[in-house]
Amino acid sequence: LCFLICLRTFIYPFFTRGRPFPVQLLFFGTLFCIYNGFLQGYYLIYCAEYPNNWCTDIRFTSGLFLFLLGMGINIHSDLLLRRLRKPGEVTYKIPQGGLFTYVSGANYFGEIVEWFGFAIATWSLPAFAFAFFTLCCIGPRAYHHHRYYLKTFTDYPKSRKALIPFVF
Repeated sequence: LCFLICLRTFIYPFFTRGRPFPVQLLFFGTLFCIYNGFLQGYYLIYCAEYPNNWCTDIRFTSGLFLFLLGMGINIHSDLLLRRLRKPGEVTYKIPQGGLFTYVSGANYFGEIVEWFGFAIATWSLPAFAFAFFTLCCIGPRAYHHHRYYLKTFTDYPKSRKALIPFVF
């Protein structure tokens, strides 16, 4: 968990191309990640009680599967987005490949699946709260990106959904 938070906060912004990443956003993202990491860690260390066979429980195994699936989708989608622009380019382009074939916000979908998987695997209220927060925060961003793409690009695939393949 700490690795993912550090990756998304400190490393990923340096791999993006186009406009510079605002330092203020990095600062507030860091504060949020520290607080959320503390909340998740505190709960898991001091509050959570799992039976000895938790690693074979359907909640843990299905949650772990969703977490890994979401992380894979997220990493792959971020890679596709980074490859859209050449160094110095700032214009928007239509993402292609991977889950971008089906949704405009494939990276957002991956992150939401990832955190709901974590919440199921840990079966904790703070993790479910964070997963719900993630959905409420980046779900609308995916919708607005989708609307922007439809409005900006006349050749944008009309069959693509905003966030959930074949549904929304």
